[in-house]
Amino acid sequence: MTMKVEHEIHTRRKGRNMGVGILLLGLIGIVFGLTVVKVLGLTDIRQLERFDHVARPALEPGALEAAERRAADVAAERAAAATQEGATE
Repeated sequence: MTMKVEHEIHTRRKGRNMGVGILLLGLIGIVFGLTVVKVLGLTDIRQLERFDHVARPALEPGALEAAERRAADVAAERAAAATQEGATE
């Protein structure tokens, strides 16, 4: 026969641990609920990508063309600098 002695501190800690567990489950439930509401409220899935605090050229009209033009300008400037550097040597 085993003796099981449980000190009163164990019961208090068990109660506190249960309280913390319930709070964590509640927080997880709130975050999950907000996510579900956000996703269900979208009319187009591309709206989910907005407000990421990151520039997304695919979402802005004309941004891709502007980026390509800028890249071509930079490449032309580098090529001109390289030919000018080669001509001075």
